[in-house]
Amino acid sequence: MRKALLAACCLVVSACKTATPGPSQTEPQTPPAPPAPPAQALPMPAGLDASAMNEQVNPCDDFYEYACGTWLKTTEIPADRPRWSRGFDDIMARNEDILRDILEKTAAGKAPEGTPYAQKLGDFFGACMDEAKLESSLPVLKAELAKLTGAKDAKALAQQVGQMHARSVFPFFRFGSNNDLKDASQVVGEVDQGGLTLPDRDYYLNGDDKSKALRAAALEHTKNMFVLLGETPEAAAKSAATVMEVETALAKASQSRVERREPKNLYHRLERKGLKAETPAFPWDVYFTAAGAKDVQALNVTHPAFFKEVERLVKTTPPATWKTYLTWHYVLGNIPALPKAFQDERFRFSQTLTGVKQDTVRWKKCVRYTNAGLGEALAQPFITRTFGADGKATTQQMVVELEKSFERDLDTLAWMDAATKEQALVKLHKIVNKIGYPDQWRNYDGVQVDRGSFLTSWTGINTFEQARQLAKIGKPVDKAEWLMSPPTVNAYYNPPFNEIVFPAGILQAPFFDRSATAPVNFGAMGMVVGHEITHGFDDEGRQYDADGNLRDWWTPASDQAFRERVACVKTQYDGYTAVDDLKLNGALTLGENVADLGGLKLAHSAMEEWLRKNPEEARRASGARFTPSQQLFLGYAQSWCSKTRDEFARQLVMVDPHAPPRWRVNGPLGNLSEFQKAFQCKADAKMVRPKAERCEVW
Repeated sequence: MRKALLAACCLVVSACKTATPGPSQTEPQTPPAPPAPPAQALPMPAGLDASAMNEQVNPCDDFYEYACGTWLKTTEIPADRPRWSRGFDDIMARNEDILRDILEKTAAGKAPEGTPYAQKLGDFFGACMDEAKLESSLPVLKAELAKLTGAKDAKALAQQVGQMHARSVFPFFRFGSNNDLKDASQVVGEVDQGGLTLPDRDYYLNGDDKSKALRAAALEHTKNMFVLLGETPEAAAKSAATVMEVETALAKASQSRVERREPKNLYHRLERKGLKAETPAFPWDVYFTAAGAKDVQALNVTHPAFFKEVERLVKTTPPATWKTYLTWHYVLGNIPALPKAFQDERFRFSQTLTGVKQDTVRWKKCVRYTNAGLGEALAQPFITRTFGADGKATTQQMVVELEKSFERDLDTLAWMDAATKEQALVKLHKIVNKIGYPDQWRNYDGVQVDRGSFLTSWTGINTFEQARQLAKIGKPVDKAEWLMSPPTVNAYYNPPFNEIVFPAGILQAPFFDRSATAPVNFGAMGMVVGHEITHGFDDEGRQYDADGNLRDWWTPASDQAFRERVACVKTQYDGYTAVDDLKLNGALTLGENVADLGGLKLAHSAMEEWLRKNPEEARRASGARFTPSQQLFLGYAQSWCSKTRDEFARQLVMVDPHAPPRWRVNGPLGNLSEFQKAFQCKADAKMVRPKAERCEVW
C-alpha cells in the first residue's frame, strides 16, 4: 500500500512542480500553491474501516489481506457459528436482535402496531421458546411414526411417503412446484432427487480418508438417534447401517452439483403418465393423492434415472428397511421440535461437519424458524423499524445506473455479434427490479399454530408451506412472489422471472451505508447489484430469454466466443486453494465467479458515471484519503472480510457455488485493469494477472 500511495503522491507533487512557472521579471509574483497533503493526513472515506486494514501489506500483492488483514487477525468466530463475516453475518446478527425484540413483545401480547398475524407469530415463537414442553413431544412423535412407517407393500409405502411429503419431510425424493423452464408463464409439478442426510452425494461416494471419517461419524450419529428412540445399541447400529445403505444407493443415482448447473439436465416433461410408464412399480396415483396433489398431471422429472433407482429400491428392499429409513427421515425433519437430547445429538454431529464449538441459543433458533415459516408477517414490523424510503430510492437509482453500465459495456464487446447483442439488450431492458419488500404480502390464514405444542406448530407451518407450493401447479406464475423474506441478508437473480431481488435485510452497512461515500456504496452494494444483473448473462442465466424461457437466443459464433471466455474463468479458479489440500471447483463456482467479475466491472463504470452527474458527491469522495476508484475496491473487499472454520470450509468446497471470500476479492480484481490503475500496480505484481491469462466475459 505504501509503495503505491507514495508513488501516486510523487506523481502529483512532480506534476505540480513541473507546471509551476519560474518568477517573471515583468509580472507580479503570486504565492506558490501549498504542497498536496500526504494521503495519510486526509480523512478516511466514510463507510471504510481503517481498523480492519493491514497497511503493512502492499495492495498489489494481496488486496484481501490489505483491506481485511487486521480484522482477520483480531476477530474471533463466535462459538456457535461455522464462520463470521463483517458483511452478511454481522448484519444478520443485528437483524436477529430486532426480530427477537418484535417476537418477544408479540408473544407477550404486546405486538408492535401494524404487526399482521400477531397471534400466530406470538404463538409459534412462544411455543418454540418453551423448551420444557419440548420434553413431552417424543410420545407424540412416536405415535405419528406408528402411522407413517409401517408399510407392508408398495401401495402402503407410497401412501406413507406422500403423507410425509405433505408435511415437508422428504424421504426418497422431493416433490414441489416450479416454472416450466420452457414456458415460464406456467407452473408445473416437479419431482427431484433427494432423500439424503449428508450435505452432498459425494460424501457417500468419495474414497478419501476424510470422507470415510465423515461417513463413520454419520453412522454413529444415526445410531445414537435410534437409541434415543428406544432401540438397543446393537439394534440401533443395524438401523444406522440400513439408512446408510439406502442413502448410498440414492447418492449413486444422483446427479452431481456440477451436472445440475446445466438447466437442460433438469428438464424432462414426462407428465404424470410418463413417470408412471417409466417407473410402474411405484404406485404414483396413491402417492400424489396422499401428498396433496391428487389431480396433478403437468410434471417435470428432473432426473429420470434417479427415479428408476427409487423404483428398484421399492421392489427389492424389504418393508423393514422402508420402516427404518422412513423413521430416520421423519425424526430428522422434526429435530427442532423434539426433546433436548435429540437436539444435543444433532449438534454433536454438526460439530464434525462445521467445527462449531457451541450450539446456537434457543432464541436465535426460534427467530430463524419464525422468519422461515412466517417471514412476510414478521417482515412488516421489521420494515417499519429498519428500512427507510431513501434506502429504497437510492438502491433503485443504483440499479438503473448499473443497468446502463451493462448496456454501455455491451456496446464495447468485440466478441459478441450484433444479432446476439440485440437479444441481450431486450433481456436487459426486461429485467424486473424488486427492492426492499413485496408489493403484496403473503396470506397466512391457513397456518395452524398451537401455543401448547411446538411439534404441532412446526408440522402446521411445514404442511401449510408445502400445500401453498402445490397449489400453484397448473396456474399462471405469480410474478409478484418473493423467494426470500425481507429480513434476509442476501440477494438473488431468478432466471424464469428475469428479475433481481434485494431484500431490505441486506440494504444495511457495510453493503449500503447512508453515510458512506458514493464510491464505497458502489463497491459494496453496487457490486451486489452488478453481480445479480450479470447472473442473467452467466453460463446458466444466459440460456434463458427475456421472458424467462429456456431458449437458445445466441448465434453459434457468439456462443462459442462466450464459452471460450468462461473457460478462462474456470481454469483460473481451479488453481486456487480453498483450505488445506482442497482446490476450488471452477465448474461448480463458475456462475458466481463470472457474476463477481462482471459485477465489479459494472459497479466501477456506474460509479464513474454517477460521480460525473453528481459533482457534489464527486468533491466529497475526492477529498478523502483514497481516490474514488480505491474507495470502491476497498468498499467491496471490506464487505467480504470473513473467517471460516476449516471443517466448514471443506464442506463449502463441495456444496457452495461461491468461491471463498478471499478469492471472491482477489480473484476478479486480478483481471481488472481498473484495479491495476487505481493502485498503480506494476505489470508483474502478484495481484495482476498476465495479459495472456486475464479473463474477461462481460
